[in-house]
Amino acid sequence: MWAERMRKLWQSAASRRRALIYRLLGMRIDGRVWLAAIEWPLRPSCIILANGAALDRGVTLLATNNAARIVIGESCYVNRYTMLDASALIEIGAQTMIGPFCYITDHDHVFGPGAAPGETPLVSKPTKIGQRCWLGAHVSVLKGVTIGDGTVVGAGSVVTKSLPSGVVAAGSPAKVLREITS
Repeated sequence: MWAERMRKLWQSAASRRRALIYRLLGMRIDGRVWLAAIEWPLRPSCIILANGAALDRGVTLLATNNAARIVIGESCYVNRYTMLDASALIEIGAQTMIGPFCYITDHDHVFGPGAAPGETPLVSKPTKIGQRCWLGAHVSVLKGVTIGDGTVVGAGSVVTKSLPSGVVAAGSPAKVLREITS
């Protein structure tokens, strides 16, 4: 019991130290957040974390240019080893849970014969995940997708098109399976 309490105190102190350092580097953190050992290889000033957001160990927040924004809403939880890769806007609504090993992006590359993908320009469209959503483990959300409020996306799904509010969707590509009823 005592050891568990000490471990939680140590983790809490480490999270507060990380938040202070990230703020000093330009990340916008509104209120108290819980930050495990996350990565933000570039541009911390492009990241906005709302009060109560919790990012677990190994989460990567990547803004590929100075115009990119990653906005994580109030009381969101982003599980281990998830990557948010933005060149325009990735926005996650309040009280959303994102499972481990997810990939969320707002862009892809133009491609064609004779051109290497890394040499072509990015095509970007904002990606938005609504409030109170739940993305299972290993979900990929691609550019230009909007996931409506209260929607659940099953583990391993690839979301290539927008999903309405209040549904359960799964598959590759993700398809609506049913509405969520009270």
